[in-house]
Amino acid sequence: MAKRKFGLDNKESWWEDPLPDAGRRGGPKGLRWSVMSVVFLLPFLLPVTRGLLAEPGVSAEAVLTGVLIYTYALCYAIFPFFFQRERRVKLAFGITMNVLGVATLATTSASAFVLLYGTAVLVFLLPAAWSVLLDVGALAGGALVLLVEGRFLADYGDLITVGSVTLAMFFMANLVRAVRRLERANEEIATLAVANERQRVARDLHDLLGHSLTTITVKAGLARRVLESSGDIPRTVEEIREIESLTRSALSDVRATVSEYREVSLSAELVGARAALRAAEIDADLPHAVDNVRPELQNTFGYVLREAVTNVLRHSGAKQVTVQLGDTWLEIEDDGRATEVVAGNGLRGLSERLAAVGGALRTSVRPGGGLLVRAEIPRPEPHAAAPAVRAEPAGGFA
Repeated sequence: MAKRKFGLDNKESWWEDPLPDAGRRGGPKGLRWSVMSVVFLLPFLLPVTRGLLAEPGVSAEAVLTGVLIYTYALCYAIFPFFFQRERRVKLAFGITMNVLGVATLATTSASAFVLLYGTAVLVFLLPAAWSVLLDVGALAGGALVLLVEGRFLADYGDLITVGSVTLAMFFMANLVRAVRRLERANEEIATLAVANERQRVARDLHDLLGHSLTTITVKAGLARRVLESSGDIPRTVEEIREIESLTRSALSDVRATVSEYREVSLSAELVGARAALRAAEIDADLPHAVDNVRPELQNTFGYVLREAVTNVLRHSGAKQVTVQLGDTWLEIEDDGRATEVVAGNGLRGLSERLAAVGGALRTSVRPGGGLLVRAEIPRPEPHAAAPAVRAEPAGGFA
């Protein structure tokens, strides 16, 4: 899985747009921002407005200057409404706002601090790379205006302060973005965890109830046939007792599965498979021990055996089933009427279980009909630092 990055340590994050809900989650919004923006704008608007009102008469230049100043201020007040716009719209807005800021600096006696409204907005509104490019351009434009007007030596300190504050806000904005992306990633992880848990419970219940209910159905049918054909009451009672035992065991397993404490035993599954196949009148050639199977694989192979036997009982119409075990493999073969492999929920669930431990499930059709199911989990590779041990036959040399 690719490593997810949330900061500025990769190229993609520099050009990635802020999250579309940035204006709704923790960002400036509604009446609160309207009030805050007016408070922030007052130190700029009051002096320049007083200067315009002090003019002896109304001139076209004064009107244009007033329109420029208040348009710039309005852009600062409404910028949160652009968070959910397309990038090209946000770029156009950002360029316009910085141009208005430089033009305001050029047409009024305001200090270089007036540029801060535009540069600060861009670090929150645009991708990191675009905000750096446009803000550096605005600061360069401001420096050029100060040079042309002969104010550079007097006001260059204010320009440096604007750059420093903008840089600090740049890092703060990207820290906020990283936190929001982490929050979103945590929400996705929580959703995936719920989905995985549902999948686990569904898979375990399918494996468990499918086998148990199939066995109960087969044994109930056997009890009915015995009672109808021969009236053998003792044998019928014995089958009913086994059905009761299976029902209690299934109920216990369901509770354990929901609690995620259930473990499957390969040896117990062999015993259950032998009883279920015998009740279905299917000849079973099963191993009598599981000592040759690696201990850490017995739980997984128990699930494979359970599902394969359930499929034989339900669908195969087989008369004989053979099970073979190796240290890292398990084979179940039947002589049923299957002519093709149909991957249902059971086989898919087994494939997922085996894939989780590095194994694989192979299902094929036998030449004479029936299925061959083989589950295999390769041996773990020895550690490179582990010394090789020479194996010698028991009893030494002949």
